[in-house]
Amino acid sequence: MSGILVASIGAVLVASFFISPRVRTADGFFRGFSDSGAAPGLGTLILSQVTTWIFARSLMNAAILGYYYGIAGTLAYAAYYLSFVTGALIVDGIRFRHGFESIQDFLRARFGKAGTGAYNIVIGIRLLSEVFANLLVVGIIFGVAGTMTYTVAIIAIAALTLGYSMMGGLSASLRTDVLQSVVLMAVLAVLLVRVLGLDDFAFAPVLSSSPDLTSPGWVLLVVAGLQVISYPMHDPVMMDRGFLADRRTTMASFYHACWISIACILAFGLLGIHAGLHKAAGEDMVATLTRLLGEPTMILFNIALVISAVSTMDSTLSSAAKLGVVDMKLAAPTAANGRIAMALCLVGGLGFVFLGSKDLFDAVAVSGTASMFLAPVAIFSIWLNRDIAPWAFIVAFFAAMAGAALYFMETSGYIDLIQPLTGIGPKYTKLLLISSVVLIVGCGAFALGMKPRRAGLQQA
Repeated sequence: MSGILVASIGAVLVASFFISPRVRTADGFFRGFSDSGAAPGLGTLILSQVTTWIFARSLMNAAILGYYYGIAGTLAYAAYYLSFVTGALIVDGIRFRHGFESIQDFLRARFGKAGTGAYNIVIGIRLLSEVFANLLVVGIIFGVAGTMTYTVAIIAIAALTLGYSMMGGLSASLRTDVLQSVVLMAVLAVLLVRVLGLDDFAFAPVLSSSPDLTSPGWVLLVVAGLQVISYPMHDPVMMDRGFLADRRTTMASFYHACWISIACILAFGLLGIHAGLHKAAGEDMVATLTRLLGEPTMILFNIALVISAVSTMDSTLSSAAKLGVVDMKLAAPTAANGRIAMALCLVGGLGFVFLGSKDLFDAVAVSGTASMFLAPVAIFSIWLNRDIAPWAFIVAFFAAMAGAALYFMETSGYIDLIQPLTGIGPKYTKLLLISSVVLIVGCGAFALGMKPRRAGLQQA
């Protein structure tokens, strides 16, 4: 069975090499333009957005949260995909209403170097965490952490993905995303049909799998509702695709990617929910699914995870190249320098794999909390077009960083401050408390730091 898995993934990677263009121009490498200078079309953008956001960590998280918390857990994770809606509104505001060509340009104009510096730090960490999280899932599929198969699988997938990504930059990422998304959705469709066809499957138990309204799944749903305001803005993979095509194409790509992605996440989460309803004592999710679905079906499960990991990583590497070379201007904007930036990002992500945390959702939670300093930026600066004193931005930034650090320290067992002070014990309830405080502090600072209303909106 492992031979079939390796052969299937190998075929997708070979095809990715075959269709990746050999790009030499900066526009082709960093902006995904064709040789004639044409921007990507609607279909390409939709499929690229979908497959880069349905990454291996997402699929695994949707299933795991469904396994442990029922339908509430899967709905909570699916709610993060409403980021496509808020992301579309953010891009529309920055690019088409205010006339800026990047988020960094907007933040520099409104908050100076503090704005771009804080933003670049957060999205740099985000990019490294994407490489780490997806390679971690790849390793787990092929072996136990620390074993030879685990290590070889991670290094092999990382090297092959870097190889075709360096050939074409964002152009390669967009082109391979189309192939990878079609394969991914076909595999998901087969998995869904397989689960729906089980004799013991029924929708009623699935829909009633989270009866307790105080369960962690429902708490996470509220957390997602808070974090979704700022979450897309700190994801350069999503944001980069918002600055390529015309306004109509861009907005349509976001909205269509939203409903398609939510459907895919719910379908994959259904696997976890069903497994959770039929788990035996002491079984983990993978063992339960293997017992219920059989090993041949689990090969499809693993293929979906690895393909989504590869697709997300090539997009992450192209965004890392743009961040370092174009946005931060650390080197001349050439394809050669972009390739160097890609390699450095991959090496950094590999470092996190072998040294970092193994809790996949905690990475999402910490990242989402850290991004919340951008929520008041979206609300007050982008959508309401209010000038804000730079000190308010700094307050919001440090509040978010403190919140993210506190949650990480609490869940890692390094400290225990929240329960003695508030009586709150469950970690996701702690996350809700932290997220609420961060949002209140940030929005409060921006409200106090508002300057007189601007005379009008800049036009693109």
